Amino acid sequence: MAIRIAVVGLGKIAHDQHLPAIAASRDFELVAAASLEGTTPGVPVFRTIDELLASGIAIDAVAMCQPPQARYEAALKAIRAGKHVLLEKPPGATLAECEGLVRLAEDTGTTLFAAWHSRYAPGVAQAKAWLAERKIVSAEIVWKEDVRRWHPGQQWIWQPGGLGVFDPGINALSIATAIIPQHIVLLDGELEMPANRAAPIAARLQLVDMDGAPISAVFDWRQTGPQSWDIFVDTADGRLELTQGGSKLRIAGEERALAPEAEYGDMYAHFADLVRAGESDTDRSPLRLVADAFLRSRQHQTDAFID
Repeated sequence: MAIRIAVVGLGKIAHDQHLPAIAASRDFELVAAASLEGTTPGVPVFRTIDELLASGIAIDAVAMCQPPQARYEAALKAIRAGKHVLLEKPPGATLAECEGLVRLAEDTGTTLFAAWHSRYAPGVAQAKAWLAERKIVSAEIVWKEDVRRWHPGQQWIWQPGGLGVFDPGINALSIATAIIPQHIVLLDGELEMPANRAAPIAARLQLVDMDGAPISAVFDWRQTGPQSWDIFVDTADGRLELTQGGSKLRIAGEERALAPEAEYGDMYAHFADLVRAGESDTDRSPLRLVADAFLRSRQHQTDAFID
């Protein structure tokens, strides 16, 4: 039987990715939604998670697609109601929130899935397998995009808990923590903070794996024209280049054949497997690195950001 799912938060990411992935899936049936704004045809839309859960509609799972600052309370209520929960990235506004949800899901026997969609990019699995057998010499992450193009008019991303440039940057960190075999630690960083915003518009991080291999990361939200979503890893056996957000892979100069992009479709397939197996997947390592960046980086004020 299909897993009956509701979506909370009918914003851009829900309409661009979650709703199409659910509609194309044989594992899920969309039965309801909750959102302060927005609609989706064919299902009832409630204003709050409380109204959704009290509606009497049979729901097995809930996908949390609202801004991270509002995710914790809604997820708590869904898990306490016995629903399986998918958390759009980042899984929470703080690590403490995530830890609380993990413990509650364990206590109630519900599935909790921290859904790092970029880990399902076509080249990630091959990159992970190749690097698993090699010693890394160094790595470089370059993740630069135009915030006006990808987050037009969105204010929550500039507020505390919205992460600023780490909203896309955490995608890069989710890939890096998946493909680099060793645990990654932040050594130092710099954050550029617009004079009129509470979150960074750019960041430069110096990280290292447990074997001492240096990893540099540059995130910037001011790049116009072509966008840069690239990870380069040097090994004794050559360079791995995972580019275009993980959709292109070159190893030691050789282009690798990859399947078509299906990040959210594959992500939902994994969620269905977790629900049916009674398991959870709650890796918090990408969010931990972002939290460490706010803890350990120097902050510099830069020009005010104007939408």
